[in-house]
Amino acid sequence: MTEKKNTSYPKEKVNILFLENISDAAVRNFKDAGYTSVRKLGGALTEDDLVREVKDVHLLGIRSKTQITPRVLEAAKKLQAIGCFCIGVNQVDLKSATHQGVAVFNAPYSNTRSVAELVIGLSIMLIRRIPDKNKAAHEGLWQKEAKGSYELRGKTLGIIGYGNIGSQVSVLAEALGMKVIFYDVITKLPLGNAVAKKTLKDVVAQADIVTLHVPENNTTKNMINKNTLKHFKKGSILINYARGEVVDLEALRKSILEGQISGAAIDVFPWEPEKNGDRFQTPLQDLPNVILTPHIGGSTEEAQMNIGDDVSNKLYQFLEMGVTIGSHTVPPLSLPPQEGTHRILHIHKNVPGVLSEINTELSKHNINILAQYLKTNDDIGYVVLDVDRKISNTAFQLLKEVKNTIKVRLLY
Repeated sequence: MTEKKNTSYPKEKVNILFLENISDAAVRNFKDAGYTSVRKLGGALTEDDLVREVKDVHLLGIRSKTQITPRVLEAAKKLQAIGCFCIGVNQVDLKSATHQGVAVFNAPYSNTRSVAELVIGLSIMLIRRIPDKNKAAHEGLWQKEAKGSYELRGKTLGIIGYGNIGSQVSVLAEALGMKVIFYDVITKLPLGNAVAKKTLKDVVAQADIVTLHVPENNTTKNMINKNTLKHFKKGSILINYARGEVVDLEALRKSILEGQISGAAIDVFPWEPEKNGDRFQTPLQDLPNVILTPHIGGSTEEAQMNIGDDVSNKLYQFLEMGVTIGSHTVPPLSLPPQEGTHRILHIHKNVPGVLSEINTELSKHNINILAQYLKTNDDIGYVVLDVDRKISNTAFQLLKEVKNTIKVRLLY
């Protein structure tokens, strides 16, 4: 990101706002590329505060706490793109972002290793009942015994969700001598000796440890509930480092107290505090052999640096060249630069006739299109045009007048 291109808009006037203590790598990348108006704030903002802050912002960087609502997007008249410096994009109203032509990027792979390593570590801690022994030692009690403590080797790990993180957990678990079974709603190629199962019940009934790596949606909400917990192998362990709504915590508490589940590690919760130091409550507090962590599954220095580099590069590529690969809203295009041209980006409603009108208007004014690319999704279309430098400003003005236009940007 150190290459400094000449863009149509002065770099010092591009306002970039990063929230939630995003990695300094992101700030450094933009400043190295010549963007000087970069602000970084330490925490999330309320909706009212965001509405005030985003009015003149061109690029916005957030993590998981900041909620991008339709009201926020409506206030952000100059907003070109949002970078979610995390795995998910649940915190952004993607429908509203799409309709306003705001590109939304994230980093779906950058912290997978951090989460996978921690899941293995938690598995060892729980199967050895280390939380209880640790608590006793802190209280001055000596509990040196082997009862209820086991090795991971030879045990069965059940993975629900065999995506980027689940598959890495699978590889690490096999390296420790575990058997791996998994369930995913989409057919996935097993890695190593892992075995796919047909149903979730097939996995939880056979696994000594069950780890969840699924997204949060209508099909996964409370997927681990009082009914599914009855099918778990007695004495098994549950790990949830996925999403907070996936597990019914009251049902899990009861299952632990009854001895159906012998231990659990939970990192994500249906409700989480807004900031560090706030009070936090969950039904799983004060239970035996339970590890509770404050949503830090992917929080390592390496992961945050990787995420900072990944998302800031996607934002930069969009800002400098119109590249939308990885966007959840604007259709994906990656375009080589054309020598001797100016590039215009046109985002419009996906209705018939827009591209025809674009070409007709430019043709009327004898504007030569040297290259043209179009991609659409259900809601919007994205056109990139490389036109003759001498008449690019005329082309820009004409494209602004095309019916169903959402956004037009003269890139360079």
